[in-house]
Amino acid sequence: MHPTRRATAAAVAILVVASAVAGCDSDSTTQVSTAGSREPGCPAVLAEARQAVKAAEDINAPWGGPTRGPDAVPGKTIAYVAQTMTNPGVSGVAKGVQEAAEVIGWDVRTFDGQGTPAGIRSAFAEALASKPSGIVIGGFDPKSVTERADQANAAGIPLIGWHAAATPGPSTDPKLFSNVTTRVEEVAEISADWIIARSSGHAGVVLFTDASIPFAKRKSDLIRKRLATCSDVELLSYEDIPIPEANSRTVDKVASLHSRFGDRWTYSAAINDLYFDHAAPALRAAGHKGGGAPYNIGAGDGDPSAFERINGKQYQSATVPEPLSEQGWQIIDEFNRAFAGEPASGYVAPVHITTANNSGGALSWDSEGYREAYRKIWDK
Repeated sequence: MHPTRRATAAAVAILVVASAVAGCDSDSTTQVSTAGSREPGCPAVLAEARQAVKAAEDINAPWGGPTRGPDAVPGKTIAYVAQTMTNPGVSGVAKGVQEAAEVIGWDVRTFDGQGTPAGIRSAFAEALASKPSGIVIGGFDPKSVTERADQANAAGIPLIGWHAAATPGPSTDPKLFSNVTTRVEEVAEISADWIIARSSGHAGVVLFTDASIPFAKRKSDLIRKRLATCSDVELLSYEDIPIPEANSRTVDKVASLHSRFGDRWTYSAAINDLYFDHAAPALRAAGHKGGGAPYNIGAGDGDPSAFERINGKQYQSATVPEPLSEQGWQIIDEFNRAFAGEPASGYVAPVHITTANNSGGALSWDSEGYREAYRKIWDK
């Protein structure tokens, strides 16, 4: 049983009693927030948001991925080209790829691009020179290595991306057998819905993004669009802080935002959890409690440090995590389909919301039953 489900099952009775006694839990999206009993300015949107969030917080949803496919094709080697292994999302998927490869009977070698354009190009060239059966593009734009990617395609080496394109599934430009990712539209909408639902339609929001990354900017624009459907949710500020500068700029920016908005700032959303890691010192210095406002949700990745902040109620209340290990297994399954001459599975993992109430103390999220499902498909 997944640790989330094990711990949560043991805590259900306690939570039910606590909710009945307290009447309001700081992490619950189904309770009325400190906005009081005012009627929301968007009753229809609020009802939709509450229903969507309830479904996304479910930890017992059945496996919705593939259940049929080709038996394991033997004797394959996979090259995992990582944007940087210091990126928790990239490294989490790499671990899933390695684990699944061991089950199916393949070899995997990782090539670390170390987070620079030159490093990524060099890593991809090394991967190609190793003559693998398939190459994973782990967290970077294939167009940054167009010449090498074209060589791989010409040699009949399938490319499978993780967060390598804006949409999931097969891609013709760039040419990928499949791109494994959640749908940015769904991640953005559920992040905004969490704010709408948790605040009962009354929130002052700061939104953090990196507009230099088209994928990230689109995500934050979609969050902003969804928030705008609720008239009593006010976007106080739209902050563009490039991810490489988040460490140096976020603390001062958060201090400035606190000075400008004070108690009006009740919620935040960010295209990546890491902004809240850097925001925590400034919020602490401003006298905010770790489990209090602004209530922060990360619309991306869900790395272990985000889970730690959420579990400890330290300046992050929720995340919309990628199922990193599960996606690593999916990548291996997609390669197996490519080697067997079959089309990609077309599976896209549904969005999930993790809070302190449903994490069970875990440091990651993956759907229940994916390992068993893929083993059965591969006859392993």
